Amino acid sequence: MSVLAIVLIALGVLIVVLFVGGYIASGRIAQARAERLRAQIEAADQALAEARAGDRGWDLAILESAARQAYVSRFDGREPEQLHLVQVVDRPGTDADEAVFRAIDGNRERDVVLGREGGQWVAR
Repeated sequence: MSVLAIVLIALGVLIVVLFVGGYIASGRIAQARAERLRAQIEAADQALAEARAGDRGWDLAILESAARQAYVSRFDGREPEQLHLVQVVDRPGTDADEAVFRAIDGNRERDVVLGREGGQWVAR
C-alpha cells in the first residue's frame, strides 16, 4: 500500500469521526436549548397566571393550600415536591372560576384543577 493511500484513508477516517462527533454535539446542544426554552416558557406562564390571579383579587396562598390539599387527598397522602399555577380561568360569576396547578412529584407531572364552591376553593 502506498503512502498516499494510507494518508487518504486516515484523512477519510478523520473526516468521518469529526462529522459524527459534530452531529452528536449538535444534537446535545439542541436538546439543551429546548430544555432551557421549555423552562423559560413555563416560568413565564407561571408568572402570567400568578399576575392574572393577583389582578382578580385571588389569594395565591389560599389557592396553593387548596391545591396541595386536593393533591394529597387524590394521591394517597403524597405531597407534591413543586406546585406551579399554570392557568387562571375567570368566567362570569365566582362559582365558575377555575385555577389549574401543575404538581410535580418525582418524575410525575399532574394537573390539579380547583374551582370555587360557596367562596371556597375545592378540587374539581
